[in-house]
Amino acid sequence: MLLPASLGVVALQGSLQGSLQGSLQGSLLGELAAFGLAIGFSPLHIGLLLLVLLGPNPLRRGGLFVAAWLITGGLIVTALLTVGHGLVLTMERGSSHRTGLDLLAAGGLLAIAMQELFKREQEGEQPGWTRRLDQFCALPLPVLLAVSTGLQLAAPDDLFLFAKAAGSLLAASLDRGQELLASGIFVFSTGLLLLLPLGALLLGRGRVLPLLEAAKQWLFRQGDLLLGLLSLALAIYLGWQGIEGLRLS
Repeated sequence: MLLPASLGVVALQGSLQGSLQGSLQGSLLGELAAFGLAIGFSPLHIGLLLLVLLGPNPLRRGGLFVAAWLITGGLIVTALLTVGHGLVLTMERGSSHRTGLDLLAAGGLLAIAMQELFKREQEGEQPGWTRRLDQFCALPLPVLLAVSTGLQLAAPDDLFLFAKAAGSLLAASLDRGQELLASGIFVFSTGLLLLLPLGALLLGRGRVLPLLEAAKQWLFRQGDLLLGLLSLALAIYLGWQGIEGLRLS
């Protein structure tokens, strides 16, 4: 009589554990996707891609531009995970490494947010970076890709978020296959805002070109404001995580 009941309890425990693990993985993927989209919202790179898509050989040049972005992102994540595994970094909530990274990233993103918001107020309607995009776009394709990659590597807000995403992956203690899958989803999410206009152009150039032009003008006007607000929101979130880590340490 007790055997069916015992089996039922075991099955219920297994079900609850599976549900909890699924929730945890869903939380991890949601966090990675949010960090990836934040990295992908780079007004400079999106604006440069829009100019490329509005110019000659848009599919070839735009496709290589997006591919270079994704490959660079994948290499950054791989390097960070390799270093993290090699140093056996502890990334659980409350650990010194994770708390320090959260607080450092929050401070850096807050500084970037203030810079972007005040710079927009001083520059007015035409941000300075938009005046350089036409020069970048006129460069030979290999040089353009090198410049784009260099700007991607030099962006401090992106590097903070890459490090935070790698820390979340390390904290999850995934097996190799799961880590590769989660890393791939993260890298894909960093390029989603670049893949959308490229995909739209594939569907029909004649219909999409006016929309791309309108998107470019809107981005030039509002890009700094949105980037500043996004950086501020992420700074608040990471600051809260860092404070929670201090309380648990």
